[in-house]
Amino acid sequence: MCGRVLRAVQNHLNEGDERQEGPGLLILTRGGCLPEGTGTGDAPDPAMAAVWGLVRVAQSEHPGRIAVADLDGHEASRQAALAAVASGEPQIAIRAGRALVPRLAQLPATAPEHGRTLDTEGTVLITGGTGTLGGLVARHLAAEHGVRNLLLVSRTGDASEAARTLRAELAEQGARVTLAACDAGDRDALAAVLAAIPAAHPLTAVVHAAGVLDDGVVTSLAPERFEPVLRAKADAAWHLHQLTRDTDLAAFVLFSSASGLLGTPGQANYAAANAFLDALAQHRQAHGLPATSLAWGLWAQTSGMTRQLGTGELRRGGRGGMDALSSEEGLRLLDAALRSAHAQLMPARLNLAALGDADPADLPPLLRGLVRAPRRTARTTAATEGPSLTQRLTALPDAERAEALLDLVRTEAAIALGHDTATSIEADQAFSGIGFDSLTAVELRNRLTAATGVRLPATLIFDYPTPTALADHLGGRLGTVPGARPAVLTELDRLEEAFATAGADDELHAHVVARLEALTAKWWSLGGEADELGAEEDDFDFDSATDDEIFGLIDNELGS
Repeated sequence: MCGRVLRAVQNHLNEGDERQEGPGLLILTRGGCLPEGTGTGDAPDPAMAAVWGLVRVAQSEHPGRIAVADLDGHEASRQAALAAVASGEPQIAIRAGRALVPRLAQLPATAPEHGRTLDTEGTVLITGGTGTLGGLVARHLAAEHGVRNLLLVSRTGDASEAARTLRAELAEQGARVTLAACDAGDRDALAAVLAAIPAAHPLTAVVHAAGVLDDGVVTSLAPERFEPVLRAKADAAWHLHQLTRDTDLAAFVLFSSASGLLGTPGQANYAAANAFLDALAQHRQAHGLPATSLAWGLWAQTSGMTRQLGTGELRRGGRGGMDALSSEEGLRLLDAALRSAHAQLMPARLNLAALGDADPADLPPLLRGLVRAPRRTARTTAATEGPSLTQRLTALPDAERAEALLDLVRTEAAIALGHDTATSIEADQAFSGIGFDSLTAVELRNRLTAATGVRLPATLIFDYPTPTALADHLGGRLGTVPGARPAVLTELDRLEEAFATAGADDELHAHVVARLEALTAKWWSLGGEADELGAEEDDFDFDSATDDEIFGLIDNELGS
């Protein structure tokens, strides 16, 4: 399912008009989410939930281009879907014709306790058990919960020195530790590991903490890059569910990630896998089985899934309203989750002050309920009350406009990279040489789109590879820099180059003709200068013209 949706999203993003108003692509699901308080009692479909995880990331990377709605089969809901999406909410569930939106609610510190105490003589299985977080949990369960039998599953088992050291450390605490080499995504191999658990110490709890990363922006991801990420997270969780559903478990804990809920840019495959876990926990609870999915925020503890985070990434996380959890904080939240009746929780260290300072448009939909009235920032105030960027630039002397746009580009580039100031961003240095990758390129594009009000392509910094070139391009798009070449002419140059390498495929030929006809008609409809420049062509009949006649006209216009 994720592969099909990925192709649809990529086709839309690659072929759609970046400047189009409104989403342009609406993805409909059924069973992709389970809104609380609707009284339906339906269990979500984890595979459909994975689609939501993927789409949330696509929405973060390309704001305003995609919407997703989950329907319940009622005719009233189908009729309400388009109207609900038109409201501007990118993620909606429709139940009996009523539109619902995702919002995070804080769990009271005094929430009633639920759940069972872990049996100290039973066996607790931890996947990813020799990794950083898995080992942290194993030590905590042995020291604070008195667990005496731990089955730590990983791909390498006892092959690493770190795993053997962990086993020795746990043994000193009085725990009996089994290190099992097993790919939990292999159902038969996992079944064999479970079958080897001694009857004297039966399985009483599961903690699924395994996972792998393979990050990349949506437009660059191949379906094959989903498979290993889904296998480690989703497939393994499903196998654990199936193989233990007849076992009397005190806890079934899934280590998910906030990326599945917030749509962290660059993690479409990882978000899909974690959204699957969240839905699986709800699915199990709907069938009377214990389950808790923990969509963890950032951990300060370096692990296999956080070791790639540098200072810049952590600063961006803090700017987005999420600070890193210490190990002690994370383990306290784990204990609280074990006592909770909720199937899905997001343990995270949220910085509400940073959320309040953020532009409302930059907040993931899930977090908007935490900030009732976002604080007025320079950016939001300018957008709602002050003059627009174009007006501010027009008011400047000609000589200062280009410099102002360059300052804007350098400032936003510094923020995207997590720098404190723009002094490190040289005007004529290539973006690729100062730390930009596909993910930070998307963030810069989104920030400049928000600042200028102009929709910009995801390839922005590759098309205009230095701050100076990008500032000149923005000046042309905004029409504020004297002498700046109109962007439409630059794009026509690129189109002419593309014709030379397009080939002669008949289907492509016909598709290009249709697109050019539509664009030509749109250009004529703009009127003004365009009409005057093209008056001599008014008698050309596009409706009856042959393909060769249209291409002849294009050749004449392009001078070829």
